[in-house]
Amino acid sequence: MLRTGIIATKIGNSSYYKDDGTNTHVTVLKVDECVVANIKTSEKDGYNAVQLASIETNQDISKIRKPQRKIFSSIKINPKKILKEFRVDKDNILEIGTKLNADHFKVDQFIDVSSYSIGKGFAGVMKRHNFGGLRASHGVSISHRSHGSTGQNQDPGRVFKGKKMAGRMGNKKVTKQNLKVIEIDNTNNLLIVKGSVPGKKNSIIFLKDSIKKPI
Repeated sequence: MLRTGIIATKIGNSSYYKDDGTNTHVTVLKVDECVVANIKTSEKDGYNAVQLASIETNQDISKIRKPQRKIFSSIKINPKKILKEFRVDKDNILEIGTKLNADHFKVDQFIDVSSYSIGKGFAGVMKRHNFGGLRASHGVSISHRSHGSTGQNQDPGRVFKGKKMAGRMGNKKVTKQNLKVIEIDNTNNLLIVKGSVPGKKNSIIFLKDSIKKPI
């Protein structure tokens, strides 16, 4: 059963203490009210999906592009920062204007979390790919942390795409699967999730039901 996900903001990391005194590492996520802004159906669009709008923005509505402005004005809400589609089954299409909060999930449920990882800039192969580096003794001249040879013979005479070399590290879309919901704070719209979530503080996080461990 494919349900829609929701949009959240990463608040930070903490420790969660259980009644027996044991503690576990958790991530705190803030769910800003998600409003169903549009729906897609297989008859009209070729697939079933729910489009959510979330996270308030201070941007003037006159500076928002007309297609997005039309979406917000049609459902009479303030402009939102994020518009995100979630594929759903035909039976789980929601009505436009429906509002979703943290109680969309249940305690002890498993969820999949997606976001962009923290960018670490340009990094060498030892940091980026865990290379061992060259010898630290005689015969190596100021190239102890280099990646060594990358070329081939005359055939193919080029460097293959995807070869492990120095380059930009991080800032990629990462999905962590099967994270357990420890607690839900409906008053403050907070989700307490066991484990780490990709992204830095205040990152936009997309949450949906676990594929491998459904409800």
